[in-house]
Amino acid sequence: MELRFKPEHEEFRRRLRAWLRENLPPDWTAGTRSPFERFEDEVAFLRQWQAKLHAAGYAGILWPKEYGGAGLGMVEQIIFNEEMARAQAPELINKVGVHNVGPTLIRYGTEEQKKRFLPKILSAEEIWCQLFSEPSAGSDLAGLRTRAERDGDGFRLTGQKVWTSYAQVSRWAICLARTDPVAPKYHGISYFIVDMQAPGITVRPLRQMTGSAEFNEVFLDAVYVPREHLIGPENGGWQIAMHTLAHERGTGYLFKEQVKHKIAVDRLLDILRERQRRGQPVHPVIRQAIADAFIRVEILRLHNYDTMARLERGQAPGPETSLKKEFWNRLSQHLYETAMAIQGPWAQLYAGDPRAWNGGQWQSAYLYSRSVTISGGTSEIQLNIIAQRMLGLPRH
Repeated sequence: MELRFKPEHEEFRRRLRAWLRENLPPDWTAGTRSPFERFEDEVAFLRQWQAKLHAAGYAGILWPKEYGGAGLGMVEQIIFNEEMARAQAPELINKVGVHNVGPTLIRYGTEEQKKRFLPKILSAEEIWCQLFSEPSAGSDLAGLRTRAERDGDGFRLTGQKVWTSYAQVSRWAICLARTDPVAPKYHGISYFIVDMQAPGITVRPLRQMTGSAEFNEVFLDAVYVPREHLIGPENGGWQIAMHTLAHERGTGYLFKEQVKHKIAVDRLLDILRERQRRGQPVHPVIRQAIADAFIRVEILRLHNYDTMARLERGQAPGPETSLKKEFWNRLSQHLYETAMAIQGPWAQLYAGDPRAWNGGQWQSAYLYSRSVTISGGTSEIQLNIIAQRMLGLPRH
């Protein structure tokens, strides 16, 4: 396993770190709770931020240059994620467009689709969302029921999607629908580009227990999609969807999260040191929990470097990514449970309460951490992959 970055990678890190110091919005307040009173203001701010990153060459790092990207490699993408997390910079608002739609169109889209849609993804001129999950088809995505029926030279889509991030501000969507209802489960599914302003679409925001509402449920009532918005062959959408999901669950994400967790552990350590300086003892159980979180973050960092070394050697990520995802799941929940324990009775204050630590950012992070064992494939799915593909255990 290679633990050192090459000189050219360190130079990229140095340039990026300097750019972030000079361009990070001065009024940006990093945290897990939005500093904006209105969702519309947050969206406008994040659009401007992504456009600025794009102009500097830091959006679409893995994209080919002919489509507006930087044409760089996975190591640079990982460094970008690390430095963005370290600077606590705003994230890309068009994450679905940049990380999911772009790579999918680059590989499977027609040249007309690439020319029409790719340029406005990186600049955040057009926001994208992903219409995959359904109320009865989450981890078991192949069980989707949204249907696409022929209508002249196009299709009519009818069904319901859920957990759709930023659907309320999206201009376009990628969507899976069943075009052959009698085909086997993993066949008969097609992959579409859907106009989110088309007649027949209804978007309903879902209020989460964190107080935010970036997730939505989307209803499609005979929504027309022209044939030129079909990606790949009809009934051939499952393979393309797996390509999209491989990018959604990309290894670079865990590098960013590892740095965020390292920052959180350091903050908690500072709090405990300050308590000791004031003569307030730290309970041995809390001390051990922090030490455990510190060790787990370091283990995740080494796992990530192992993955990076594999990618640099041209090896594709295998089932071990499920092991790392599940390790991260448990680390995330342990870390924020520890943060709640450190606060004692103050942990009961609602996020945003002026009496709460850091405006309640720890409370928001704790509530959000409950979802990590569901998003990106449930823990049950990850454990099945580990058991069957890594340990060779039989399927029951």
